[in-house]
Amino acid sequence: MEDRETVPPPHPAQDITEHVGYRLKKAAAALRGAMDRALREHDLTVPQYSCLEVLDEHPGMSNADLARGTFVTRQSANVVLRGLKDAGLITQATSTDHGRALPIHLTTAGQQHLHAARGAVYAIEERMIGNIPARRLTALLADLDSMTEALDG
Repeated sequence: MEDRETVPPPHPAQDITEHVGYRLKKAAAALRGAMDRALREHDLTVPQYSCLEVLDEHPGMSNADLARGTFVTRQSANVVLRGLKDAGLITQATSTDHGRALPIHLTTAGQQHLHAARGAVYAIEERMIGNIPARRLTALLADLDSMTEALDG
C-alpha cells in the first residue's frame, strides 16, 4: 500500500482541511443545511425549490432537462416532480405535438410558492457572500466556473 507521504498534494496544504475540494464540500454542506432549514418553512425541499427555480427561468422543460438542470438523476427528478405535481405547484402535459418529452410548467400556486421561498434562499446567499468584496466575488464565480470546466471537459 502506498504511503500518502509519497504522493505530493496538488498544492501546499498542512492537512485535508486545506484542500480546495474539502472546502468546497464544507461550503456546499453549510449552504444545503441553511437552505433545508429555510425551505422547511415553505414546505419545500432543496431539490423541489431548484426545480421551481429552473422551471421559472425555462418553462416547458422536460423531466430529463430538469434533472440535468438541478444536478439529480432522472429517477430522483421524477420523485421530486411527483411531489410538486401532487402539491399543485406544477403541471405536465399528457401529450405533445412532437417528440416524447412532456413539457412542465409552474402553476399560479407554484409561482407564488417559489416567490415566497426565493426571499429566504436569497437571504442565505446574501449572508454567505456578505463579507466578500464585489471584485472578489466576480473572480470567485469565474474560478468556480473554471474548476467545473476542468472537471467536465
